[in-house]
Amino acid sequence: MCTSFTYEDADGKWYLSRTMDFTFELGGRPVVIPRGWHFKGGVDGVEFNAELGFVGAGRNVGQYFTVDGVNEAGFGAATLYFTESEYSDAPVAGKTNLASYELVSYLLGHFHTVGELRDQLDSLNIVAVPNAFMGNIVVPLHWIVADDSGDCAVLEMENDGLQLYDNPVGVMTNSPDFTWHVKNLNNYAQLRPTQAAGAQYGNLAAQGFGAGTGAVGLPGDYTSVSRFVRMAFLRQNGEKVSGQAAAVNTLSHLMNSVDIPRGVKVMEDGGLDYSQYRGYSALSDRTYFMQPYDDQTITKVQLTEELLNADEPTEFPLAHVQQFVEAN
Repeated sequence: MCTSFTYEDADGKWYLSRTMDFTFELGGRPVVIPRGWHFKGGVDGVEFNAELGFVGAGRNVGQYFTVDGVNEAGFGAATLYFTESEYSDAPVAGKTNLASYELVSYLLGHFHTVGELRDQLDSLNIVAVPNAFMGNIVVPLHWIVADDSGDCAVLEMENDGLQLYDNPVGVMTNSPDFTWHVKNLNNYAQLRPTQAAGAQYGNLAAQGFGAGTGAVGLPGDYTSVSRFVRMAFLRQNGEKVSGQAAAVNTLSHLMNSVDIPRGVKVMEDGGLDYSQYRGYSALSDRTYFMQPYDDQTITKVQLTEELLNADEPTEFPLAHVQQFVEAN
């Protein structure tokens, strides 16, 4: 499954980060989709053009799909697995009808801000369309969106349509639904980054065993519930640093706490759910970073006018050299 969160650095710049935790090998890489690129939608008869160019993790499987990234307006989005999704059985007249796996491409290609998406939410509908690349299953998903002002929200498709929830926590994982996760944080109001205060037990003054005792009770397993709480705590208390390189380095360290190594999370069918890569979208700088599991090198791709006006999407192989290799 996956973990995503927003981060504001000491310079007031915003980032949207995610782990891609999955058993199915996606094989994604950084891809820039240029302005005006044409998508043939998964729903019969639906096609759309990307009015805005964007960069993110994607792959060409007969058509380009993107699972997370940032566009030229500083708007970012990421898709995460969510078994409770309730898609429409058929297209709805008067709406833009999309398959779940193409929503990120549509969002990045059309929206400048989260506020703009709020205003146009009623125009969108998600239809239960099988994904041929993933074995013709209808992929259950929900989405986190954010922009360079720090505005953040979560999209979930329910039986009464697509819902957008403001995200004051700046974190998202998987099941249960987002509102449940937010309410569950009330069970962890006692957590602190500082040493816990002592307590009196009869005539004994218990002082704890040193620094870190304020976080005793922070869940450490790999369930989506525990990852949500853990990342909410780390995001709240992690250091705010200055400069893009320092910020991405901090994001990588924060992600270490929810990174899933191969073999520690085994699915019912025996498949290994693990963190295939981490993606870091610099919303304020329109830049995307990708850090794969097998090589912790971070590949960096920044949107440029040349890339945005290209005739075709531009793919970047993952770098296997020194950190922060400029892809060009």
